[in-house]
Amino acid sequence: MLRYAVLLSAFVLPCAFAAAPDPALVHARTLLKSAILIDGHNDLPWEIREDPKTPMDLEGYDLRGHAPNETDIPRLKQGQVRGQFWSVFVPGELKEGFARTQLEQLDLARRMIARYPEAMELALTAADVRRIAAKGKVASLIGMEGGHVIENSLGALRTYYDLGARYMTLTHNVTLDWADAALGEPRHHGLTPFGKEVVREMNRLGMLADISHVSADVMRQVLDVSAAPVIFSHSSALALVDHPRNVPDDVLRRMQANGGVVMVSFVPPFVNRANRAWHVELDKRVKGAPPGTDPKQIVEEFTRQHGPEPQATLKDVADHIDYVAKVAGHDHIGVAGDYCAGAVPVGLEDVSKYPDLFAELIRRGWSDADLKKLAGDNVLRAMAQAEQVAKRLQKERPPSIATIGALDGKK
Repeated sequence: MLRYAVLLSAFVLPCAFAAAPDPALVHARTLLKSAILIDGHNDLPWEIREDPKTPMDLEGYDLRGHAPNETDIPRLKQGQVRGQFWSVFVPGELKEGFARTQLEQLDLARRMIARYPEAMELALTAADVRRIAAKGKVASLIGMEGGHVIENSLGALRTYYDLGARYMTLTHNVTLDWADAALGEPRHHGLTPFGKEVVREMNRLGMLADISHVSADVMRQVLDVSAAPVIFSHSSALALVDHPRNVPDDVLRRMQANGGVVMVSFVPPFVNRANRAWHVELDKRVKGAPPGTDPKQIVEEFTRQHGPEPQATLKDVADHIDYVAKVAGHDHIGVAGDYCAGAVPVGLEDVSKYPDLFAELIRRGWSDADLKKLAGDNVLRAMAQAEQVAKRLQKERPPSIATIGALDGKK
């Protein structure tokens, strides 16, 4: 009998120990019940548009079950996400149809939100986010990714605002007639006069200027021009990983005076040095290949020679959050998974994993007050400030009728 008890204890005790809850994770989940966790960037609308089985079909791409990519309603609830900027992305590489495609994506995002009234509701203001989150729904905001969609028209910018867009990333990966992109050809040394007028009109509307994807010169010039807080909707720290999509220290420091927020991205080459180096070498191989070479063949050969793509991890993301908080301050940081856009870090495989990230920061000594700022308080403050600036500017000046021809001498 004694022998049986010893054997039983040898089996039960390790199992009980293995099943013990992680105190940091319990703490994180409890904290997120009283916080408003807002993610800055999710490309789900484009994934629905491009889904190979049911393109643009909201009924075919059902979010109530386990969706094909990293985002659906059950996992949003598990991740305790209470606010989401849905990106209505349009590729800058399109040869035509920017405005048409943008209108289609705005329509798709709004119909997606309306399709799930038990789980989502369109949010247009900071107060909307608080009200909707209090009902247990995902406050759904819309962010445009790429100023090419305004087709050099401030009237188009205003119309997009009226349709619900509450931030615009000034560029995507292609330099515009009025702004240099981080990954595009530098043609303007930053913003042109018309580009500065775009920022001023966004201030007047109450639309957040998003300076992810732009060149460092554009970042600095937007901060010079903007009367309202700006955001980085999905970028990380340049000092940790030398990627042009990341934010230099001098810009991080300027966020304090501006009141803006850097929403740290999870994209592997932005947060992991080995991953970034691997991609740099692969890009060299692709660019140096003879015309007509199959890109898949290049990747396969490169992987055989250099090994598989190094994995980024949750701890890499936490390192960037720590760094941005140190340089910009805890009042100027947020989170942005950039889910449904490509590879993800180990430990942050989908939108359900946000409590795991907060648990890691708890282990690093973050206070509850700073964690709530990170979760969403900072973004809500920046939104509310931008709304107040807009009210003031709308009393001071009418909608701008400036054109790129008048300001930049272009047709």
